[in-house]
Amino acid sequence: MSVQVAPVDTAYRSAIDAVRAAAHRLERQPSDFDPVLERIGDAKVVLLGEASHGTHEFYRARAELTRRLIEEKGFDIVAVEADWPDAYRVNRWVRGASTDNDAEEALRGFARFPTWMWRNSDVLDFVGWLRDHNESLPRGAPRTGFYGLDLYALYSSMRAVIDYLESVDPELAGRARQRYACFDQYGEDCQLYGRAAAFGLTPGCEREAIRQLVELRHGAAELMKRDGRIPEDEFLFAEQNARLVVSAEAYYREMFRGRVSSWNLRDQHMADTLDALIRYFEARRGSCRVVVWEHNSHIGDARATEMGAGGELNVGQLARQRYGRDVVLAGFSTYAGTVTAATNWDGAPERKRVRPGLPSSFEALFHDTGIDRFVLQLDDPRLKPLDAARLQRAIGVIYRPETERSSHYFMTRLCQQFDIIFHHDHTRAVEPLERTSLWEAGEAPETYPHGL
Repeated sequence: MSVQVAPVDTAYRSAIDAVRAAAHRLERQPSDFDPVLERIGDAKVVLLGEASHGTHEFYRARAELTRRLIEEKGFDIVAVEADWPDAYRVNRWVRGASTDNDAEEALRGFARFPTWMWRNSDVLDFVGWLRDHNESLPRGAPRTGFYGLDLYALYSSMRAVIDYLESVDPELAGRARQRYACFDQYGEDCQLYGRAAAFGLTPGCEREAIRQLVELRHGAAELMKRDGRIPEDEFLFAEQNARLVVSAEAYYREMFRGRVSSWNLRDQHMADTLDALIRYFEARRGSCRVVVWEHNSHIGDARATEMGAGGELNVGQLARQRYGRDVVLAGFSTYAGTVTAATNWDGAPERKRVRPGLPSSFEALFHDTGIDRFVLQLDDPRLKPLDAARLQRAIGVIYRPETERSSHYFMTRLCQQFDIIFHHDHTRAVEPLERTSLWEAGEAPETYPHGL
């Protein structure tokens, strides 16, 4: 892929005109998403992105669209870029199988950085709605679940496997405890384990993690019938936790060997977890339709981006390869505003100003249309002038405006990356459930670097 930024010339102006002609304006009306639902049609997997992990408009739009997919198209799973055990606590609550008193309590499992990514007001509203929706269904009707795809929760997942086995077979629980004891010397510091294993300072725990997963799967039928008081879905919970331990062990080892290998391990795990959910529910319900919430960098097809040129794959690419026409990829973008993000890993959430999009980037191009909020269906033939590779911004849980070009931009061909793109020109920071004084203060205007 060329790494040359498209110049501001006739081609740029043609692209602006094309977007103006093809844009469906978002007027904050119930009908805003009608063309999107028509485009989704009978697709069974819809991936909804975000250009940052801390923008209110992205969370709100995904929630509104997801509600319609559940109510009007029968989607029965919401799968998110979150750790499996933490999301499963929410799953139990929205399906009425939890001791948590309310949505806020159900979200308390998200205690690891970045807490605001799922402990925010928009997610709180959505899971509250999902609980109400499930309770409104007839007795015996399938409930919509909430599941995590990510693999960071190494130690939480080990505890979950042991707790499940204690409830069905204490002897098996004892064996699991002995196998997982291999990790104990690292005091739940996953990166400390990864560094030691990667540089040969320890034999590593890969073999023990795999042995535990194999034993659990081998005894699946017996375990699920061992105690009728335990819902069948709880075995799914335990099995995926055991698989997560295997994937996370490999991920933390690869962290110290190279970005590409660890990134690919993580996205492969998330795609495989999505596959496992679909297979599980198709076998029990006859069909399964899933909506996925992840960052643009995970759900936009990597083959259309600078990431793919560097050897990285992602969930969006794997979903297209596995499901073909049954998958729809939708991205999001913004030009300026505020975002909730940290300056450093494990740092406190801050309400930061988002710099205006770089000249000639997709963000700048969309801004230059003069339309505040719109959605594009990227297979629209009128959008042919949009085919040129351009810069696209990606803000994760870290945002560093002072190094924005190198830290937050990459080249992409938008019409191959996504099927649909939503643009909100000016956005605001998502509201954490725990608002620190640092977040409340925001970024002082006089400290904001205006020059690019």
